[in-house]
Amino acid sequence: MTLSPKATKVGFIGTGVMGKSMAGHLKAAGYEVHIYTRTKAKAEDLITQGAVWHDTPSELAAVCQVIITMVGYPSDVEELYLGEDGLIAKGMSGAYLIDMTTSSPSLAQRIHQAAVKRGMYSLDAPVSGGDIGAREARLSIMVGGDQETFDALTPILNLMGKNIVLQGKAGAGQHTKMCNQIAIATNMIGVCEAIVYANQAGLDPEIVLKSIESGAAGSWSLSNLAPRIIAGNFEPGFYVKHFIKDMQIALDSAEEMGVKLPGLTLARSLYGQLAEQGLGDKGTQALYKILQ
Repeated sequence: MTLSPKATKVGFIGTGVMGKSMAGHLKAAGYEVHIYTRTKAKAEDLITQGAVWHDTPSELAAVCQVIITMVGYPSDVEELYLGEDGLIAKGMSGAYLIDMTTSSPSLAQRIHQAAVKRGMYSLDAPVSGGDIGAREARLSIMVGGDQETFDALTPILNLMGKNIVLQGKAGAGQHTKMCNQIAIATNMIGVCEAIVYANQAGLDPEIVLKSIESGAAGSWSLSNLAPRIIAGNFEPGFYVKHFIKDMQIALDSAEEMGVKLPGLTLARSLYGQLAEQGLGDKGTQALYKILQ
């Protein structure tokens, strides 16, 4: 099957903070993009640009050679792919499935096995980079699946990201994303505490940032989210509620492997307090409000 823009219909399910930009890049590259999301209003911009709306995921699956999903929770992923009216049951034989949701490694393996039985191909391909990376098409994409499937879909993945690595067989992309989230979780504590300390010491945190972001303390979160904290902007590039979900997946997977993660356990607890205060729909930088 050729996956050239002129010959390929790409379905995109989940046009939220990140998915909207990602689907837009595919449309701009010339693909016929078909979309579905639970709240149609979130897709209006894409529909205006010419994307084809479908009322159900199964309707979309019936006409698309490539289907990309970017939804909220593993339960959403499981229903979308493995349900009675799911993408695997209703999709066409030979279709390519790419789940870019951060989800469970074991679920990614189950999806791959079910897809193979239906003559379909699948990748688990979670991403990192937030709303900025999605908007600028420079996401880091961590992929699990077969080499041949990865090779076939690389041109499409290249439209959404810059650092695209096949980590191993099905589930390896999700395991790698867990490593990413573990590193971010404790780093966000440090970023927020640094700003709290700078303020308490009577320093200008913007000037402090100029000194520390290019040194050993430098990180994506420090460069991209610390300025939002300083500006009092806690709107989501990535939702607190979704980060809590990711951390719990990592903790559950770690427990299965007999691994202890005390730093992640602390971060999960702090973010849980944030959600209890009704801030689950804020960005991950809102951790500052707990530590302030």
